[in-house]
Amino acid sequence: MMTKKTISASRASLILFLCQMITALEVPLDLSQPPTITQQSPKDYIVDPRENIVIQCEAKGKPPPSFSWTRNGTHFDIDKDARVTVKPNSGTLVINIMNGGKAEAYEGVYQCTARNERGAAISNNIVIRPSRSPLWTKEKVEPKYVREGDPLVLHCSPPVGLPPPIIFWMDNSFQRLPQNERVSQGLNGDLYFSNVKPEDTREDYICYARFNHTQTIQQKQPISVKVFSTKPLTERRPTLLTPVGSTSNKVELRGNVLLLECIAEGLPTPVIRWIKEGGELPINRTFFENFKKTLKIIEVSEADSGKYKCVARNLLGSTHHTITVTVKAAPYWITAPRNLVLSPGEDGTLICRANGNPKPNISWLTNGVPIAIAPEDPSRKVDGDTIIFSDVQERSSAVYQCNASNEYGYLLANAFVNVLAEPPRILTPANKLYQIIANNPALLDCAFFGSPVPEIEWFKGVKGSILHGDLYVFHDNGTLEIPVAQKDSTGTYTCVARNKLGKVQNEVHLEVKDPTMIIKQPEYKIIQKGGQVSFECTIKHDRTLMPTITWLKDNGELPVDERFIIHKDSLAIMNVTDKDDGTYTCVANTTLDSVSASAILTVVDRPDPPFDLELTDQLERSIQLSWIPGYDNNSPITNFVIEYEDGMREPGVWHYQTEVHGTQTTVQLKLSPYVNYSFRVIAVNEIGRSQPSEASEQYLTKAAKPDENPSGVQGIGSEPDNLVIIWEPLKGFQSNGPGLQYKVSWRQKDVGDEWTSVIVANVSKYIVSGTPTFVPYEIKVQALNDLGYAPEPAEVIGHSGEDLPMVAPGNVQVHIVNSTLAKVHWDPVPLKTVRGHLQGYRIYYWKVQSLSKRRRRHVEKKILTFSGNKTHGMLPGLEPYSSYKLNVRVVNGKGEGPASPDKLFKTPEGVPSSPSFLKISNPTLDSLTLEWGPPTHPNGVLIAYTIKFQPINSTHELGPLIEIRIPANETSLILSNLNYSTRYKFYFYAQTSVGSGSQITEEAVTIMDEGKLAMASRQVDIATQGWFIGLMCAVALLILILLIVCFIRRNKGGKYPVKEKEDAHADPEIQPMKEDDGTFGEYSDAEDHKPLKKGSRTPSDRTVKKEDSDDSLVDYGEGVNGQFNEDGSFIGQYSGKKEKEPAEGNESSEAPSPVNAMNSFV
Repeated sequence: MMTKKTISASRASLILFLCQMITALEVPLDLSQPPTITQQSPKDYIVDPRENIVIQCEAKGKPPPSFSWTRNGTHFDIDKDARVTVKPNSGTLVINIMNGGKAEAYEGVYQCTARNERGAAISNNIVIRPSRSPLWTKEKVEPKYVREGDPLVLHCSPPVGLPPPIIFWMDNSFQRLPQNERVSQGLNGDLYFSNVKPEDTREDYICYARFNHTQTIQQKQPISVKVFSTKPLTERRPTLLTPVGSTSNKVELRGNVLLLECIAEGLPTPVIRWIKEGGELPINRTFFENFKKTLKIIEVSEADSGKYKCVARNLLGSTHHTITVTVKAAPYWITAPRNLVLSPGEDGTLICRANGNPKPNISWLTNGVPIAIAPEDPSRKVDGDTIIFSDVQERSSAVYQCNASNEYGYLLANAFVNVLAEPPRILTPANKLYQIIANNPALLDCAFFGSPVPEIEWFKGVKGSILHGDLYVFHDNGTLEIPVAQKDSTGTYTCVARNKLGKVQNEVHLEVKDPTMIIKQPEYKIIQKGGQVSFECTIKHDRTLMPTITWLKDNGELPVDERFIIHKDSLAIMNVTDKDDGTYTCVANTTLDSVSASAILTVVDRPDPPFDLELTDQLERSIQLSWIPGYDNNSPITNFVIEYEDGMREPGVWHYQTEVHGTQTTVQLKLSPYVNYSFRVIAVNEIGRSQPSEASEQYLTKAAKPDENPSGVQGIGSEPDNLVIIWEPLKGFQSNGPGLQYKVSWRQKDVGDEWTSVIVANVSKYIVSGTPTFVPYEIKVQALNDLGYAPEPAEVIGHSGEDLPMVAPGNVQVHIVNSTLAKVHWDPVPLKTVRGHLQGYRIYYWKVQSLSKRRRRHVEKKILTFSGNKTHGMLPGLEPYSSYKLNVRVVNGKGEGPASPDKLFKTPEGVPSSPSFLKISNPTLDSLTLEWGPPTHPNGVLIAYTIKFQPINSTHELGPLIEIRIPANETSLILSNLNYSTRYKFYFYAQTSVGSGSQITEEAVTIMDEGKLAMASRQVDIATQGWFIGLMCAVALLILILLIVCFIRRNKGGKYPVKEKEDAHADPEIQPMKEDDGTFGEYSDAEDHKPLKKGSRTPSDRTVKKEDSDDSLVDYGEGVNGQFNEDGSFIGQYSGKKEKEPAEGNESSEAPSPVNAMNSFV
């Protein structure tokens, strides 16, 4: 929100221009001119009789005028009255009454005349009256005895003063008597009661009259009012106390304030409504006062005449009164005569036009004498409200008075005719500088005088042409207006005034400045109490102007508080309080303009606590709570939280009861018996919770039988021969009364036994001993207190204690699915032998030995549990080519039953793991030696190894792939006929009859020929130098850093050049093999171990083909770490320790010799 205003040159010049237009014929004081009245006392002049009387009359003219006075139409000889003096060089009278004089002796009508050789001007008729503040006449005031409900009027009847006094009613303590729709003061000062009440009884109804002129207050004798009651009261329809009758008339003068009054009596108290018949009450000028009993219309005009009706209404009926308003008008100007300056031989007119109701009479005087008896002047002619002058001469100079009068008043205006012959003169100072803001009007003055009236022309610049056109406005008083001044309007302007007697010119200067702007305004802020807030205000201004920035709060000065910190471009408020809420305005002022921008600060906080808690509608099981919300601190209350305290059981502890919407202030609360309640309310808004309200009064409810029984009743056995009955006890006031106990009942289900019962207290468990093992029981627990039992409780089914299952599952069968997965079947045990809740079946299995290693290992049993009455399950994660044993047991709540006989089964062969290592050594010109270790997990009988290798040139391109199959009993191989000084990449893996296993890769380099070896030797010699060793260490450190970065990126799944090169070197022809029967294949997690053909790439995603097994995951059991759902679905891994498998391969080969290292950098 930003406002802008331009001051100084534009606005001040505009005001000066308007003044010059009004007094466009202002004659310089060094030229002869008739008198002009400049100051006079008001027409109706009420004076303080204790002070001197000063009657003002000031005038100007050339030569200076002399003054004379009339009193009551005759000459007032000032010299004959010692108390009357005239101020020096003035016509103002001073009448000294301070030393024994009386103001009443100087009452009358005074008129001042100012005269010189060119004419005479006269003042208004000034009526002098001293102010009067008479005392109340002595009277005996009788007490007023009034029946309750009747109307009453206490008359004030103040003494007649001048001016009329201001009336008000007070008591003996000088406190104003309260007024309302029932009791109010009328325009005449009387105190009206529409109906009286017992509280109106008092002995000090006092009417006071204040006389402002004399600053005195007069007091009437106190009036005593006594109200007596007679019941029942009789209601009645309204009647008017004032005005009387059904109609009345009112005359008001134009421009005054119209006051219409209607005061009615009745029971109940009537309400007043105002209407205008045949029209609407004027908007923006109509006001209702005195509880709508007074209609006030300001600045009335003839259009406000008409009929106004007041209607008084209560429940029993209505009455009305119509006031006919007639608006009259004292004379008012339409065109007042204005001074006329003419040169000899010119023509002119004086116009005097006024209006009024009735229409005023117009009369002319010249030099204070009626024109009909004044000396004749052949140059003038009177035509009603106009005097026409033609071919005037110097003797035609005079002062003319126009008098417009009717029965309501008069207007008197002086206007002179001054006949002069004067060459032009410019009154505006030379070289005056005007500074204005761009895009505002520029008003350049050229105040002038001359007779005849000069012609005015404007030029811009020293040799500029005359200004004309739409860009400029030329005013009659000589002012040049540039409606929208721009920066290029800056410059010097010349004003030229000429008439037949001469020519004169004047230069003024205009500077157009850039406007001041707020480029970053303060913004609306919401801040929590105690926080800090900042308003920004950044301005841009003309560099030649020095701005000042002022901050205002609510259009007033900032509070004097150190919390308000003003910076260059901002205002900061620290530790904000509630009082800081409001509108903050940044005002940027220069000498030429002012801009402002405002923003509202809303301070929010937690609500104030509710108050005035009240309990109503008090019943045994409910009560109504009501409250008054506290101030919401500018954040609407969203809800109210009601809490209660049980003063009997937990005094000082408050519990949540309920909550209601923030617009609700009453709530019906449900209560429990035998509770000593207190309530409090907390208001909540977005900022937080208020402090709790004060606690309500206490309310004790009567005791009653329990309404409810314990919940959570269960029957379970802790031993094979008992039944443990447990329940959730009733809490707090759920007992509904004193002496809370529980009746525990049970009987064996479906055997026809009677209920066995026991009553216990202060417990939540009861143990029944000597029960059969795991049989169903019907159980119920009923609450009771000193007043009786709760309703009949519901029955629940429980069981006595469980015992271990008696038999093992039979007919256990194992079906081998693949090398790592087996399916187990068994026959369920009879439910009677379970002797408890069947929880499922548990398979114990363990690896006896690996068939490939032919050695026994430590037996580590693994367990899978299958919930429910299942008869089969899957054993995942088995090791291929191994011998296993398993047994099956049934499980209930007590534990496991006996195990089934151990079942032996074997898993078939699978693909092997990668060889344990691959080592390449003894490089020569054309051969390399390969050594390897067998797979850690052969997963079957190895039938062969396969080595594949391919050369890599200096641009990392791959050569042809060579494959060699090696018997399974070999552990080394010498590769011959290789190229010298060539890098090779090797891919190595083992095979069983099922397929190929995971591969490992290595790289190695054959050595150089003898010629290059010699060169390498020389390089080695260089490498022994210290500087070269340092250089190589730096290179090695850089490589190490790059490797670390690559490793980090590789762990995050990113691509990098080394990985791409390795991918490029992989062999695509070797893929992990999958078993044809749909088993889970074993896959390596290193893509770059797969050899590629030259120029090929390995896809980045690794996909596993869906197995074709018909077994669902519901057949997998529950392990220790992993779990299966009740339907058997697998959600984890089986339990037990698993042997740690070695890495799939060693990706780094033996460190090359320095020669090879240097060759790799060549």
